[in-house]
Amino acid sequence: MYIAKLMKHRWEEEPISGIEEGYEGTFAIFFYGCTMKCVYCQNSKISRLTSKDLKQNTFDKKIQYNADELSDEIIKVQNENVASISFITGALYVNEIVETIKLAKAKGLTLPIVYNSSGYEIISQIKKLDGLIDIYLPDFKYFDNELGKKYSKVPNYADVAKTCIEEMYRQVNLESTTCDTVKPNERKLIVRNLVLPGHTENSKQIIKYLYDTYGDNIYMSVMSQYTPMTENKELKNYPELNRKLTKREYEKVTDYMLELGIKNAYIQEGDVAKESFIPDF
Repeated sequence: MYIAKLMKHRWEEEPISGIEEGYEGTFAIFFYGCTMKCVYCQNSKISRLTSKDLKQNTFDKKIQYNADELSDEIIKVQNENVASISFITGALYVNEIVETIKLAKAKGLTLPIVYNSSGYEIISQIKKLDGLIDIYLPDFKYFDNELGKKYSKVPNYADVAKTCIEEMYRQVNLESTTCDTVKPNERKLIVRNLVLPGHTENSKQIIKYLYDTYGDNIYMSVMSQYTPMTENKELKNYPELNRKLTKREYEKVTDYMLELGIKNAYIQEGDVAKESFIPDF
């Protein structure tokens, strides 16, 4: 596994970071590589590198870990006031993540495990995680496949994301799983949507679909933190995205959630659209 950073990370939803309960955040494992090529990616320093790039480049830190080494790192931080363990964008390493989790549990891991996903994954790989994940945290970026083609260079994003979320829901739904490693109120599916400038209708369509399909049996996390990265030259070709989200745009989406009657949701308040919130890779 190629890993860009291991760190305590505060800027996640409360069940993951545990800040309100006195924890210092989740132990975040940021992987190199991604299944998508979003033109506005905030983590492009690590998401765009291929295995060939990683093998050819020299780094001044350890970036390659096997399952035994990574499980040791996880065990080290278990008593360092972290609320959970987060595997972030690990779609390229699912087999290794499964092995890591099993080894960590054998070594005494008791913390909740979070799988943070772009939502664009191979369904058979998600099934391999069954019984190992306490909190699934997938994105649902686009309701229209055409937007996925335009902004993330993938042909069928909406279809894949719906299928992945359905499988994640099956796994965390206590009526359909034999996993008893966590308490009922600890197992969760939190679906994120990053509201894009000029695309409030896309977010509203996603929210309606999720509520019609799952009701308040899942959590939604609607994010206002969209940040156009100044060094991202590709973004200049998409002027509609080369700005921050306005307060009014975000309110349109959150007001819509209230109109639908959604109760289980997270929103972002204050000015969170800052590069300072993005880890230094």
